[in-house]
Amino acid sequence: MALDVVILAAGQGTRMRSEKPKVLHSLAGKPMVRHVIDTATGLGADRLHVVIGHGGDQVRDSLADCSVQFALQAEQKGTGHAVAQAMEGLGEGKVLVLYGDVPLIRRETLAALLDEVNDQRMALLTVTLDDPAGYGRIKRDTEGRAVAIVEHKDASEAERAIAECNTGIMAMTAEQLRRWLPQLSADNVQGEYYLTDVIAMAAGEGTVIATAQPATPVEVEGVNNRLQLARLERAYQLAQAERLMTEGVALADPARLDVRGHLQCGRDVEIDVGCVFEGDVELSDGVRVGPYCVIRNSRIGAASVIEAHSVLDGAVLEGKSQIGPFARLRPGTHLAQGAKIGNFVETKNATLGEDAKINHLSYVGDARLGREVNIGAGTITCNYDGANKHFTEIGNRAFIGSNTALVAPVTIGEGATVGAGSTINKNVDAGALAVARGRQIGKSDWPRPQKTPKQEH
Repeated sequence: MALDVVILAAGQGTRMRSEKPKVLHSLAGKPMVRHVIDTATGLGADRLHVVIGHGGDQVRDSLADCSVQFALQAEQKGTGHAVAQAMEGLGEGKVLVLYGDVPLIRRETLAALLDEVNDQRMALLTVTLDDPAGYGRIKRDTEGRAVAIVEHKDASEAERAIAECNTGIMAMTAEQLRRWLPQLSADNVQGEYYLTDVIAMAAGEGTVIATAQPATPVEVEGVNNRLQLARLERAYQLAQAERLMTEGVALADPARLDVRGHLQCGRDVEIDVGCVFEGDVELSDGVRVGPYCVIRNSRIGAASVIEAHSVLDGAVLEGKSQIGPFARLRPGTHLAQGAKIGNFVETKNATLGEDAKINHLSYVGDARLGREVNIGAGTITCNYDGANKHFTEIGNRAFIGSNTALVAPVTIGEGATVGAGSTINKNVDAGALAVARGRQIGKSDWPRPQKTPKQEH
């Protein structure tokens, strides 16, 4: 059967105390609803339907690059009413109902749930909780078959003692859903149309209600406030840490790691505390990352060392590089084998050849450095004239003295030397020495200025 996934994302989320719609609050670096969309996409869904309401325009804009259909729930009248808004766009196969504020649900759990669905069966995901307060309870008959869900606010004391709870996640055929939705009633404490009422309808007509449970309750936890969001963030990050350690990565502290994207590691990788990985990051064999580093969309070659408090964004290191501490590699930085970037150095759109070095307090942007180039402390490539960027070319084994300004466009030839304190705005030939600075003057009998005595009034 074809698969439609309906994601409910219309709630205001007042307990978040935010102008942003609840489903757009981030977990692991992306909005919660995107986690749900990614999981649904992994199931091979034919169509994704996102039901929007509060802040709907913001949700549309945030998901503009996603292949989803939007349905508007102008008034929030319950989950059944929300699903009804998406009915027009459904096909004729299976329908899976998910929630934009339940971001950690696993594809494997949902695939197993969908396997239970056919023309005579629907499927409901339940969870057994130590503290079920606030959740709808699963009512079963004497033979153990699920026959209804009772919302907590409508439940009797005996029903509230039931520990098996409704997660809200369910699957059925589109034909079943079209048959049951019109029968929903708002005759309850909340005055809302509960999607959960279809369970009693299904049982009443003899449709089997198959149930399944997630591997862990955290999969089906929803987010209503920032405390719950923080708890799910740490649960997600601990799962990432456990995966990495299972794959052989050495983490100094699994509780102090944040992966906000995809992190791929080779053998014998070591990661110290407080590191953040964003986007797509690859750490090859033997890479060591010091404490409190941020690495984003970068590839770090084998045996490289990233010292503490360094930020790498869009960088490629071929291997055996040493970075930092306190270095910043911006997009377009590419280091060949053995190249080094030291403390308080910033690079951008810069290529360094093998064993090239920028060790201290420098900015190198829009530049290409050859093999074994040595850049002295305080060097700047002056690449921007106020309107356009210009390029600096430095040949193999060139030496740039400290406190030098290279005014682009400029070329420093192979084996050339630039004296410390120079401002270079003309090309330097291969093997030549260039010095461009003011002449030093010495006066042996120069009278040093003295402080003027204060006048009393």
